[in-house]
Amino acid sequence: MGKNLTEKLLETHIVSEDEKSGVIRIKIDRTLTQDATGTMAYLEFMGFGIDKVRTELSVSYVDHNTLQNGFMNADDHRFLQTVADRYGIVFSKAGNGICHQVNLERFSRPGKTLLGSDSHTPTAGGIGMLAIGAGGLDVACAMAGLPFSLVKPKVVGIKLVGALRAGVSAKDVILYILGKLTTKGGVNKVIEYYGDGVKTLSVPERATICNMGAELGATSSVFPSDEVAREFLKSVSREEDYEKIERDEDSVYDENYVIDLGKIEPMAACPDSPDNVKKVSELEGIKVDQVLIGSCTNSGYGDLEKAASVLKGKRAHKSVSLAVAPGSRRILKMIAESGIEDAFLGAGARILETACGPCIGMGLSPSTNAVSLRTFNRNFLGRSGTMSAGVYLVSPETAAASAIAGRITSPLGVKTEKFPVRDFAGDDALVFFPTYTEEVVMGPNIKPLPKFPPSDGKAEGKVVITLGDDITTDHIMPAGAKVLPYRSNIEKISEFVFSNIDAGFSERCKAVGGGIIVAGKNYGQGSSREHAAIAPRYLGIRAVIAQSFARIHKKNLINFGILPVEADVKADLFDEISIVFDKTSAVITNKTKNQITEVPLDLSEEDYGIIMAGGLLNIF
Repeated sequence: MGKNLTEKLLETHIVSEDEKSGVIRIKIDRTLTQDATGTMAYLEFMGFGIDKVRTELSVSYVDHNTLQNGFMNADDHRFLQTVADRYGIVFSKAGNGICHQVNLERFSRPGKTLLGSDSHTPTAGGIGMLAIGAGGLDVACAMAGLPFSLVKPKVVGIKLVGALRAGVSAKDVILYILGKLTTKGGVNKVIEYYGDGVKTLSVPERATICNMGAELGATSSVFPSDEVAREFLKSVSREEDYEKIERDEDSVYDENYVIDLGKIEPMAACPDSPDNVKKVSELEGIKVDQVLIGSCTNSGYGDLEKAASVLKGKRAHKSVSLAVAPGSRRILKMIAESGIEDAFLGAGARILETACGPCIGMGLSPSTNAVSLRTFNRNFLGRSGTMSAGVYLVSPETAAASAIAGRITSPLGVKTEKFPVRDFAGDDALVFFPTYTEEVVMGPNIKPLPKFPPSDGKAEGKVVITLGDDITTDHIMPAGAKVLPYRSNIEKISEFVFSNIDAGFSERCKAVGGGIIVAGKNYGQGSSREHAAIAPRYLGIRAVIAQSFARIHKKNLINFGILPVEADVKADLFDEISIVFDKTSAVITNKTKNQITEVPLDLSEEDYGIIMAGGLLNIF
């Protein structure tokens, strides 16, 4: 029996495998960080006392916190650049573009493993990389040359047949899949795409689909490295990086699906979840106040070309605020030369910086009760910066058509034109390769990492919050311009834990000395930001009892000594909880209700050791 693509990528990188626990350790070739998570990752790496990174390539991007309304972000950018030069890391300066777009253009390579401190790192799966999102501490360990541990993923095969119709895009494909599989459907799985329909999709289109595989909770998503991949690498002057990697025809999958691309129509994720998906035709007529085109999901040249084609010669409706963010400096130059930028300007669009910007809550928050259409990947409650806004995730074509009409409008059947442009070899004006000469510069907002004590096999305290299903990292640790400047100051950022849904949480924790969180299914879905674990730990959280956990967040909890317990336990605020645990099980006692629950612990030997040590940093 042959091997599927995921098996081929894994077998060349597996360092060890524990068949009993199902945990594998894989060699990481390359790493990626961005500034919202990178400051913490590099502080952690510096604590290892290693002279330089031990990966074949590590790149540090500044793309999230480019709004410099105070010294904090600028100081952190200077820290990141000096760390990069000191330790052998390539540095992509603010303005160079979004990490995933720049990585695809400049550094992606088929067959390699990539670990990134950003949950959308699997974007690179569009060119045949095994790319995985993780917490910053895991990335720091990878830069130190250590293998990455994960549950060996099941492989979901999605066979694509046919071709997309006019007005339908790759964004509609992944939204359709999210509607079917939900945000829980990809946990501990790799989504692998194959079939004749794959050949009809460009690498950037494939990358869009892989990007939002993160919303499925998937470990990664991957497409084959074929002739389409070769042509893409040739177009960015990197054909020498091409390597053919495809599945064997007789390979099998743990799960199988078939999608006819020709039957998909424009889709939209409705508020407030990426899997709350409906056909755009079902939403037509809803008044639109804001349209934003960009993000790591839809800011490539092809995305902007389609949107510009729909907008060309027309103006956005007077009630609509329209803005466009190219994904990279390279894309910005290309749209300026081709006439795409003129089409946007003629339509009344604002051209934003080549950065994450409003996707991470950095500016352009919509008005009160507004409807905002975004070509982004997440529409979690409050992520836009406006709690009352309704955010819909759509394709560039749907966004453009709706901007003109002033209401949600389906672009089905709309044919888009090409805007010819010469290929650029790239632009490295804002890319800096290490010289090992800089001294690391740390501003006053960068505080030492907090230290946590080891565990005695118990986690006790009051229940400090009770939560339902699908609690995201945006719920736990909000992003945005108000919070993210404190990403390297755990004491300060801890004040914002759960602030969007429970303003008194941090003060409650301080009053009772921390305690236990009780939640439902899929706790911690969304971003890889480890601040959603570190800050609660700083507030004294000792354990999270949830019916299930998102992969990255569960690992982040373990890395900082918080016990993740999978159990369906009912508890009220301030109930007194005691958890006594060993390697295999936990006994949960609700002293207030006099209830005892014993459950197995889903921890590897390594996980258990980390928790007992009080966190991974205590082991080094």
